[in-house]
Amino acid sequence: MTDSLLLIDDADGIRTIRVNRPDKLNALNAATLDALDAAFTDAARDANVRVVVLTGSGHKAFVAGADIAEMNTLTPVQGRDFSLRGTRMMRRVEKLPKPVIAMVNGFALGGGLELAMCCHLRIAADTAKVGQPEINLGLIPGFGGTQRLLRLCGRAATLELCLTGAPITAERALQLGIVNRVVPVADLEAETMKLAQQLASSAPLALRGALDCVNIGGECGVEEGLEYESAQFGLVFSTEDMREGTSAFLEKRKPAFNGR
Repeated sequence: MTDSLLLIDDADGIRTIRVNRPDKLNALNAATLDALDAAFTDAARDANVRVVVLTGSGHKAFVAGADIAEMNTLTPVQGRDFSLRGTRMMRRVEKLPKPVIAMVNGFALGGGLELAMCCHLRIAADTAKVGQPEINLGLIPGFGGTQRLLRLCGRAATLELCLTGAPITAERALQLGIVNRVVPVADLEAETMKLAQQLASSAPLALRGALDCVNIGGECGVEEGLEYESAQFGLVFSTEDMREGTSAFLEKRKPAFNGR
């Protein structure tokens, strides 16, 4: 397991996936992108997995970027294909029908920030730094960085990060809306797992409906988004979880959701 590109653990409905290249600061090469794609495909299919936590091995980096040594010799066509490889994997994460939390334990730069941004929620250690430094390599973000930054923090901040390449602190990332929470590094795992446990105890089909509505609504007009939300709202009335949740509220007890 220690030789694997990923370390994967399950506990109480929570699957933790760790990028395991600490000697390379968890940099994303083609093999790691493929391993992540397979891991998230499996997480989507496994009914026992309700929440995924994604992080990096070691204490220095979440993911410090794409593997520059691997990129250095790529042809233009190979460069495009490498970009598409990462983009497809991150789109899979973004559209996963289960919540994905990025536990940002250190540097999240370039492809690392792009990987964090495709997750649904991001909790960062107060020591973490994030950024899109590709300009310093004569490159631009290639795994969706320009597009997800634009949607998370707006045009001005996106241009500043992409044009200067300068990293920012976790607190600045919180102010810009790039991360959801910043916690002391010593509390990072405990706080992330606390949130994961909260989500894991929620109604899985309702979580999926909310994720779908936000994903669809972010890519269409407001009228279409509202129509889709209404359809999803009606659909959850067919679930046992909806009956359990409303009954538990009326009976003043804690609901027990089963994902049906």
